Amino acid sequence: MLIDWVVVPTCLPLVLRRCHVCGAERFRANGKFRVNAHHKLIDAWLLALCTGCGDTVKLTVLERVNVRAVRPELLDRLHVNDPGLAAELLRDPVLRRRNHIALDWEGAWRLDTGGSDYLDREVLDVSVHLAAPIPIRPARLIAEGCGLARAEVERLITEGKVVSAARLSGKLSGSFTFTLKR
Repeated sequence: MLIDWVVVPTCLPLVLRRCHVCGAERFRANGKFRVNAHHKLIDAWLLALCTGCGDTVKLTVLERVNVRAVRPELLDRLHVNDPGLAAELLRDPVLRRRNHIALDWEGAWRLDTGGSDYLDREVLDVSVHLAAPIPIRPARLIAEGCGLARAEVERLITEGKVVSAARLSGKLSGSFTFTLKR
């Protein structure tokens, strides 16, 4: 029987970028936008606050774009400070590359395993679905979901007792399945 686990984001990730004021490395995006119009051209930024000093950095979303070229629903979401839009934009690789930022997902997600009544089985077939493309170490996820130490999971992987079509070393950002044999 296939068991379903879901990795769900709980908040926006931290933005990794150096603060020009205090030198801190992290900014917290709270879903606020700034929109500025220049005649028929529009600029839009996602605002993020430094975790060290509170200084604001503007992450460029739109730059000198003709207002008619912007979808009306996007403009509405920018004007109402839609946190869902902020989450979508932070996951956008083009926006991250343009603004020279990376994301820190530590503590910004949770694992829903659907209970622990199946953990005593000899063989577990688990399907892990990521609700958002969050880079996660599969060994850490398996350890958390099965209530094992991470070193124990690493040992089970090297012994061939945890198998998957996906690479279990490093980080994954997509859904995968694995089998644990005890």
